[in-house]
Amino acid sequence: MTGDVSSQIKLWDNGTRINQAPGMSVMHPGIAESTTKNVMEVNGTDAQGNKYLPASQLMKANLAYSGDSKFTLTIENKSKGTANETPFSPGVWTVSYAPGGDILSKMPVYSKGQLSANGLTNLAEAGDNTALSSYLKGMTGIFTPLSPVLVVVYSGSDHPFFKVDEKDRGKGLSELAQMGNAEVLANSLKSAPGVKSVYVLKQSATTVLLPKIGATVGGMVSQQLNIVKGDKIAIATMYGLSNDWFFATKGDGIDASKKGDVSDMVTLYDNGTKKDQYPGANIRIDLPGMSLTESKAIMEVPNPNVFTTLPQIVKVTLN
Repeated sequence: MTGDVSSQIKLWDNGTRINQAPGMSVMHPGIAESTTKNVMEVNGTDAQGNKYLPASQLMKANLAYSGDSKFTLTIENKSKGTANETPFSPGVWTVSYAPGGDILSKMPVYSKGQLSANGLTNLAEAGDNTALSSYLKGMTGIFTPLSPVLVVVYSGSDHPFFKVDEKDRGKGLSELAQMGNAEVLANSLKSAPGVKSVYVLKQSATTVLLPKIGATVGGMVSQQLNIVKGDKIAIATMYGLSNDWFFATKGDGIDASKKGDVSDMVTLYDNGTKKDQYPGANIRIDLPGMSLTESKAIMEVPNPNVFTTLPQIVKVTLN
């Protein structure tokens, strides 16, 4: 969405102080409510009967697409000369993930009909955004679901999926990197020289491996492998909230006789077939000045990269 989004801005009563008539004569912090009330929308008048213009007449909010999966929200104070002329305090903002179309944290700042919490009172009463900002930073971070995991046991020195600095081979890696479909690549590898066994591992309940969020355990799959000395293991899985990034074993694969945590043998690659975007942006349509399709060689995604610094996302263990 772009353009004037002022109609989505509302005025709210934090419920912690008895409302004074709005204006320069307001004394802060004012008189506390005898019983703290729930956060409620101020729609024309507040609980004490004081009148307010619609928030959209006091604050203008404009959303513009800036290119490269970035948007700019411009907030303008247009209250001058109105009955509710007022300065605005510093604020806070969030961008929320919506994997599968459902926002994970629907009301991160406040909830209508519930008590103010997490530092919102400091902002509403004194314009101090420090506590609320700190709270929201604690909820902030990069995460992604992972597609079903392709696992291959093979012999030889060449990686069975790809080589860095070469373009996609057209054998199914792009389907995995772009859509999380490992079946095409799996089928093409079954007859490839040196490949001994091929597996596509799916989370039983969800198919994809969901991220660890709060107390929720992250998705996990496992597979028993039959190996002999000299065998190697290669894996690949899509970075779900990307256009064509995928995790895969680097170099010439993992020595199948190793034991323990081998996560350091897995890194993130760019398939080079779709334009990179901020992790999680995942904009699947062509926006003005932006074409999603590209044709570049496969490269490792640096960390930090031009967008952000990624945490460790994939853990691989051999037992």
